Amino acid sequence: MEIINVKINCHSSICIGDNIYVDPFKIQEKKHDAKVVFITHSHYDHLELSSIKKVANEKTIIVCEKSSAEILEKELKNKLLVVAPNQAGEVCGIKFSTFPAYNVGHHHFRQLGFVGYNLEIEGIKYTICGDTDDTPELEQIETDVLLIPIGGTFTMNAIEAAHATNTIKPKVVIPTHYNCIVGSKEDEKKFVSLVDKNIQVEILVP
Repeated sequence: MEIINVKINCHSSICIGDNIYVDPFKIQEKKHDAKVVFITHSHYDHLELSSIKKVANEKTIIVCEKSSAEILEKELKNKLLVVAPNQAGEVCGIKFSTFPAYNVGHHHFRQLGFVGYNLEIEGIKYTICGDTDDTPELEQIETDVLLIPIGGTFTMNAIEAAHATNTIKPKVVIPTHYNCIVGSKEDEKKFVSLVDKNIQVEILVP
C-alpha cells in the first residue's frame, strides 16, 4: 500500500501530506505551512511551542485536548479546536475522531483526558496513538496506517506494540516514540521481528 507522504522529524513528530502536523517537536526550519496541527497532549515532547510556531501561520487550526489548549491560548492567536476522548469532527476537510491515550497506573493517567487521533485523509485512515499503553480502546480501532509508540517507559514497549499491531491488523504500521528520549534502534528491530508478516512495516524515525 502506498502511503501519502508521511514523514517523522523525530520521536513522535509527524507530518502527513506535507501540511498536516501531529505533535511537532525539534523542528528546525521555519516553514509556516501547516493547515492543521493536531496535539495529543501537553507534555513537552508533544507540545513544543517553538516547533508549533515554526510550522504554523495565521490560518493554521490547532486541534488539541484541554491541557494543551490552556497553554496554547496564552501563547498563540490561532483558532483552537478543543477535543476530549471519544469525539468526532471535521477540520479543513479532514474527518477525525479521538480515543483515550493513557498508561495503566503511571505517567499518562486516563483521567487527564489525553488523546490519540484517527484521521481520514484522501480516503486513507491514519491512526496516531499518542502516548499510550496497549489498551482495549486501541485494539478496537480499524485503520489503514497505524503510527504506534514502541519506546517503553512512557508508552507501550516493542513487544506490547507488536501485539497491538497484530490485533488491529492495519495495512501499514509505522513505529514512533523511540531513538530520541527513550527507546532505541534495538526496540525497532524487536518490533519489526514480531509484527505479522502480512503487515507492511515502514521505518521513518531517523
